[in-house]
Amino acid sequence: MDQVTAPEVQAALALAAGRPAMARALLDTVRARADAATVELARAWASPPAGADGGELARTLAAALAEQAVHRPGLAADLRAWLATAQAAAPPDVANAVGGDARVQGTVVQAHGIHGGVHIHPAAALATERARAVPRQIPAVPAHFTNRERELAALHRTATAAQDGPVLAVISGPAGVGKTTLARRWLLGLADAFPDGQLYADLRGHSDSDPARPGELLGQLLRAVGEDRVPADLGEQSALWRSATAGARIALLLDNAVSAAQVRPLLPGGARALTAVTSRGRLSGLGMDGAAFHPLDVLATHEAVELLRRRIGADRVSREPEAALSVARACAGLPLAVCVAAARVAARPRQPLAAMAGALDGRGGGALDALRVEGEYAVRGALDTSYRLLPPEQARAYRTLGLAPVPLLSVEVAAEACALRVDEADRLLDELAEVNLLEDLGPDPRTGAGRYRFHDLVKTHAGQLAADHDGRADAEAAVRRVVDFYLYAATEAETLLTPSHRILPRRYAQHPSQPPPFTDPPGALRWLDAERTHLMAALRTAAERGWDDTAWMLADAMFPLFLRLRPYDLWIEAHEIGLAAARRAGDRAAESQMLTSGGTGLRNAGRHDEAVAWFGHALEVARERVAALEGGRAPGTDSPSRDEGTAARRAEAQALHGLGQSHRLAGRLAEAARYFRLALPLREEIGYRRGAALTRICLGDVALADGRPHEALPHLTAARAELLAEDDPYDAARALAFLGQAALRCAGDDTTAVEAAETQLARAIREFEATGSVHWQARVLEMLGEAAEERREPERARHWYEQALARYESVSAPDVRRVRERLRG
Repeated sequence: MDQVTAPEVQAALALAAGRPAMARALLDTVRARADAATVELARAWASPPAGADGGELARTLAAALAEQAVHRPGLAADLRAWLATAQAAAPPDVANAVGGDARVQGTVVQAHGIHGGVHIHPAAALATERARAVPRQIPAVPAHFTNRERELAALHRTATAAQDGPVLAVISGPAGVGKTTLARRWLLGLADAFPDGQLYADLRGHSDSDPARPGELLGQLLRAVGEDRVPADLGEQSALWRSATAGARIALLLDNAVSAAQVRPLLPGGARALTAVTSRGRLSGLGMDGAAFHPLDVLATHEAVELLRRRIGADRVSREPEAALSVARACAGLPLAVCVAAARVAARPRQPLAAMAGALDGRGGGALDALRVEGEYAVRGALDTSYRLLPPEQARAYRTLGLAPVPLLSVEVAAEACALRVDEADRLLDELAEVNLLEDLGPDPRTGAGRYRFHDLVKTHAGQLAADHDGRADAEAAVRRVVDFYLYAATEAETLLTPSHRILPRRYAQHPSQPPPFTDPPGALRWLDAERTHLMAALRTAAERGWDDTAWMLADAMFPLFLRLRPYDLWIEAHEIGLAAARRAGDRAAESQMLTSGGTGLRNAGRHDEAVAWFGHALEVARERVAALEGGRAPGTDSPSRDEGTAARRAEAQALHGLGQSHRLAGRLAEAARYFRLALPLREEIGYRRGAALTRICLGDVALADGRPHEALPHLTAARAELLAEDDPYDAARALAFLGQAALRCAGDDTTAVEAAETQLARAIREFEATGSVHWQARVLEMLGEAAEERREPERARHWYEQALARYESVSAPDVRRVRERLRG
């Protein structure tokens, strides 16, 4: 079934407003399927006057229902049926007539008849149209949540005690004690108090992999609140996060933290924000940030029995009260241990509860580790018992999946790790989730792919078993299959999205056996976005294990992710790792590619001098390769080939072009022009027409920046023609935009020439709309504003700047700041 999305729910709510029968039907569905907080939202919406006008309440309800539907299949099915009813009840289209001298904002008019002048302008309200649903990321609480009334009351007192400042609560305790579940229960109960959203981040403080770095998490959080352009520098990311959350009423759950230093950059900037942090450590360092500390103890024995009763049924506990008490005591009050033991008991309804009690105390299933209150021994005992009860196929999958070097598992990754078909892996994941050894997270909201996760302790347990049972070679092969899958899928995405960048070979220890989890460019980009954390984990794993070729190939294959979505911190880190790997491997072509692609990331992140250094090294490597080839021998080969020579000269031209771009962004126009003039004939000589056209665009841009628009025109005209011939609509639109800018500057006071130039720029905007480039739409509008300002037409300039700002707000915080300064000026 298709995922239910917030926009379609909100649209249906608008159709249902003022229709009592439809409102009652939705309310009945929500009462039966959703949590208490969402029921309250639905009740408020359905009660007049809220149900009549929608507004913020409808948006909040739509976001909550979409989030709940991800994890509740029954709710998703009922919602889908209600949506179909709402759409069927929609009124038919009506004819429209616009009379008089109407001014229409937007790019589309649907009308029966239009009389009089109609002026169509780019939509100033694009940011509103692109408004994202309020983030509701905190996962639902398990239905068997037990007791903790005292702890919840203490947390509520913390939330209400703060008068005019943010709330920071640290929930600490031993592994498996239920810190995360308690925090989720607390925050979800306060949903109405945080209309601007509830966000979640897993800090991975005690997982087998390294703890999450603040920069990685800040990128996720910033994107969740609508900041798509994330700076590369951690300090800038943290500052942008504080700015983006200033004044916002949000709740943030920072789960599984390892230190105060890991948490501090992630704290929101708003005085009305609430942050809950869970950790095995006490994090006393957060006291200087005003934290309130809530240590969480294990459950009392009677509470553990109650949790067991909820999981396996009151009848079984009542029939064997002594066995239930024995299981609760053996699990040492740890909710995780009770839940794992209960899952095995529930799966065997005819087996006496005493059998589990005997296994836990060592009388039934063989010698087990002693169970202790401190935590991990209780979980290990319960997990060992659960593992012994697994059929051989499930047991092998459990061990192997524990080795996967990524925090979340998709069906495709599980299939590769275990060397199984996708359907076989899907079944095993479901079976392991059924016995609580894996957590089913539901479909990813971007790709729709299912996701599973080990609890940290369960993953450690599975990995230890793999080391004990399967041997080093098998374990190494399983990890390699996962890494190779990410290399293969990223390469397929690269081929769809940036085929001109796909010039270096790919090698696999064992070629993945399944097709990539996408079929078209939009799907490839969504997959790259959703898997960026896992791709980086695979890259780091390859480098750590000495798989140097795989490491640089992964960095190279991720280029469309970096180019399209601009996660500068990951872009730079990936190429630093890839460059070191290419040098260890002695692969000069790969080294050159890492230097130029990494230099591009540094340049776009504003680190211009570092970019110049990288492109300078790339130029040295490329010229060394050219010299060796011209001498009759390619480095590391017996004889050169024509393709190798072309590749070396192309790399040389790419380095020169990159040097030119870096100097251009640093404002060193003469240096930029010099390097572009060196790159152009090289690209023309090897027949790289698209590359030559891109260099001509840059020469035209430099001439414009230097106040020589007449010199820019021939470069830009030639570039436009070449790029159209090469079927590159995006870069052809860039050439047209610069052409229009040059024509405007050459027009002077000639009204006809100004109108012709503005027509070119309007066409460029339409072409960028067709390619989906919001950033360049905004940039062209800014060009129009600059030209109007130069002609001393302040109102017209303001008109264009405001429209540019509306587009920049969805993609680029630095550009937003610049245009706002222009408007203030």
